[in-house]
Amino acid sequence: MTDAEEKAKRERQSPISLFFEEVSQSSQIIPILAIITGLLLGGILVALSSEEVYSTWSESPLQAISNGFKAAGESYTTLLTGSFGSPSGIIAAIESGDDLEIRRAFNPIFESLVRSVPYIFGGLAVALAFRAGLFNIGVEGQIFIGGIFAVWVGYSLTGLPALIHLPLAFMAGMLGGALWAFIPGLLKAKTGAHEVINTIMMNYIAFLLTAWLLRDPMKREGSPNPLSPIIEKSAELPQFFDNPIRFHAGFFIALAMAVLVYWFLFKTKWGFDLRTVGVNPHAARYAGMNIVRRTIAAMSLSGALAGMAGSNELLGLNHHLSQSFSPGYGFDSIAIALIGRNHPLGVVLAALLFGALRSGATRMQAAAGIPIDIISVMQALILAFIAAPAIIRLIFRLRKPKGAEVGVRVSSWGGS
Repeated sequence: MTDAEEKAKRERQSPISLFFEEVSQSSQIIPILAIITGLLLGGILVALSSEEVYSTWSESPLQAISNGFKAAGESYTTLLTGSFGSPSGIIAAIESGDDLEIRRAFNPIFESLVRSVPYIFGGLAVALAFRAGLFNIGVEGQIFIGGIFAVWVGYSLTGLPALIHLPLAFMAGMLGGALWAFIPGLLKAKTGAHEVINTIMMNYIAFLLTAWLLRDPMKREGSPNPLSPIIEKSAELPQFFDNPIRFHAGFFIALAMAVLVYWFLFKTKWGFDLRTVGVNPHAARYAGMNIVRRTIAAMSLSGALAGMAGSNELLGLNHHLSQSFSPGYGFDSIAIALIGRNHPLGVVLAALLFGALRSGATRMQAAAGIPIDIISVMQALILAFIAAPAIIRLIFRLRKPKGAEVGVRVSSWGGS
């Protein structure tokens, strides 16, 4: 079809049809449809795992299908109320005027925000490395090292005002994560060692180092459990509400870092250089860019963001170090960066989604009896659909965009 014929065809189309055609060709619609598809398939899994479906199937298949829809509906209802609260409960709490009841009613919303904070930091860490052509799988280990540094400064330095102590502890976590990522970054830049392998090994070193520290050097005196001493009050991130709400200042720090990462990547020469190295290191080298320096810097900055995730969890919530303070935030962050298309705004939105799912999953398991692992399956499905956009286009009959979808090249998989 010639340009003139295509132009004439578009002039005959209604504005609504033009809108849907442009939406279908937009690469931004893929993550949204992937999330919807993952949630729908998750509902099917919930229905298939319901005992009522199997117990009534031999008697009445229609009743079994109805029970499956009912189970899926109940599970998603409890998931939503666990993530955002019950509207009727919120209204009743406000009408009662009881402060405790009001806090309890609004707690699910704030808990979802609290759960999203480490995901924001971790997703930014992975996304920044991706933009530089690096695959940082070591975010989980960097979170642990950042937590070790932050907690040590938090309990070992006493007598400091909060204005000094808290920033010191938080920056110590950043430094710990940056140093832990600096090692594989240096090896990658100087020797060509595969950063995926190195960061995975660094993860296990971080886990075992944490276990050793909590057995002797950092073990809390008199405690039978492997826990560190509790940090000083002056090192705690401020909370804005009384119990049971745990919402703290870390959420706003995470949003500020997302803005800062966006500014750094897209508004500064250093960010442009990192993105250039990630897209085409050969062209970057030909343009005179120092590939070694930028590779090391990208991994170190990525580790610093991961270290902030560890600082946030321990200074804002736990207030002490334990072996299980991170339930896989670093590994989930890889999915968040991919869902967010390695853009800071997309990372924040994906982190809010994951935070809401994780917060609501607890209530879903307790109230509806649905295993919390269903949420992990849903997240995996969403990620699989985003990684294979052709499947989404086939399911929803979307036209392929005229230009190639923009991706981030990870040089480790395709050669240096």
